[in-house]
Amino acid sequence: MTEVQLIQKLTELRQLPAETETVEFKEAKNGYDFNKLGKYFSALCNEANLKNKPEAWLVFGVENKRRNIVGSSFRHNNRPFLDSLKGEIANKTTNRITFIEIYEFVLPEGRVVMLQIPAAPKGIPVAWDGHYYGRDGEELSPLNTEEYERIRIQTYQTDWSAVVCPDAGIEDLDPSAIAKARENYKNKYPEQTAEVDYWNDLTFLNKAKVTIKGKITRTAIILLGKPEAEHFINPAEAKIRWILKDKDGNNKDYTIFCCPLLLGVDEVYKKIRNLKYRYIRDNTLFPEEVVQYEPYVIREAINNCIAHQDYSQGGRINVVEKDDELIFSNVGSFIPGTIENVIREDAPEEMYRNPFLATAMFNLKMVDTIGSGIRRMFNYQRIRFFPMPDYDFSGGKVKVSITGKVIDLNYARILAQNPELGLEEIVMLDKVQKRKILLEEELKLLRQKGLVEGKKPNIIISAKVAQYTGQKAAYTKSKAFPKQQYFDWIIKGIKDHGYLSRADINALIWDRLSDLYNDRQKVIKITNLISELRRKKMIYNSGSDAAPKWVILNKY
Repeated sequence: MTEVQLIQKLTELRQLPAETETVEFKEAKNGYDFNKLGKYFSALCNEANLKNKPEAWLVFGVENKRRNIVGSSFRHNNRPFLDSLKGEIANKTTNRITFIEIYEFVLPEGRVVMLQIPAAPKGIPVAWDGHYYGRDGEELSPLNTEEYERIRIQTYQTDWSAVVCPDAGIEDLDPSAIAKARENYKNKYPEQTAEVDYWNDLTFLNKAKVTIKGKITRTAIILLGKPEAEHFINPAEAKIRWILKDKDGNNKDYTIFCCPLLLGVDEVYKKIRNLKYRYIRDNTLFPEEVVQYEPYVIREAINNCIAHQDYSQGGRINVVEKDDELIFSNVGSFIPGTIENVIREDAPEEMYRNPFLATAMFNLKMVDTIGSGIRRMFNYQRIRFFPMPDYDFSGGKVKVSITGKVIDLNYARILAQNPELGLEEIVMLDKVQKRKILLEEELKLLRQKGLVEGKKPNIIISAKVAQYTGQKAAYTKSKAFPKQQYFDWIIKGIKDHGYLSRADINALIWDRLSDLYNDRQKVIKITNLISELRRKKMIYNSGSDAAPKWVILNKY
């Protein structure tokens, strides 16, 4: 929007008779509380959905009663800091939903910041830090049960997977897939085994909630349809593409599997090279031998892709195999919002993109109740001391990466042997060993438990933890020496040789800097050390800026 358009929009909002559920004015003269801002974001998202509006607005720099412009200093004179608000909000919202745009402009009366907020997606109330908010008139409040349900049932009203294919019949389903479905159903519900054997195919499919009153649904085509029956769900696809890549990322092989996906899952599994992995546990000379990937993890990941794929977008499910990593991806957002929510809540998800499909897959023993299956995937990696599954929700997709090896004998995997560490804590430590950014509350918790130390962004596993794991040498390499120790080495080097060039000083202490520093950070660190010695009048440059010769000052 241009500044003229923004001023026009602001004028329209200020002329409203009162604050509505989708517009909020705040003075924010000296900034604004971040947590309260997040609550308003959740509330305005949900209210915009309920009012059938595409957006809501939170306006800083305008007082509420008379709508006078008073000016705001919220993240003033720092546009990158203002823009970073998008990511900060996304870290705590459902599906990482964040602002459409953040606008700022200065009027004669003062600076105004306009935060453009999207309506919550259909069927998905937006939470802030795990809690749902709404508004009663101008008042911020928890989203009430009626409003929550009103948003939630929008998904059921438009369940793509429950739609009947009017021209499809039982003859369009694969007999071998139906036989496998019967077998799985009896394993899931053994008390019904005798009855299942007497049911004809349509009765069985109705009971398993794959068909509706004998009519073939899109779910039935995806899970049990013959390959040539895929056209019934066009333009959607029921395909899984397996791709094998070499160490340089080049494609070596690929295969595309079509419906029936109930059988396709096993075919994809057979393609994956699940090799043996050997490592030596602590306190033993005998190697441990396991397959790189727990079979349950592979099948759960594939089946989750099938259950949560947004078929309306016409995409394919992908399984990419690398030397020590499997990557599974499907089109669509991650409805629980964050993996941390799944780990923390440890409860079945209340909302599904394809409720009918998810129910059928549950009855056919393809998936656990959503949520518990993901936790089991994490725990299988934990038992092996392998990295936790990595989730990426960017680009309108859900992508999960499973690593099939120990990474550099990382601390987090070995710490998994300690029963007092919960899975949530291990996920946080996994971020540390992968050099990922921790949220402030995660860092605070790990510090309180004495599990990490160091300054951002160079957070490391603490000495206490390193001693538990027998990784003292790795800890020492990652931890920097005291500043005075570096000063002493530089001074001693100059005294021994008369002078040191910059290259000499680099060679002297480069390898003694923390392994957590990259090359650029090491250059900056050494520059700062030299500058501090110069400011303290302990050394001076007797050469030139291009070719410095650092010598000791006579009085020193």
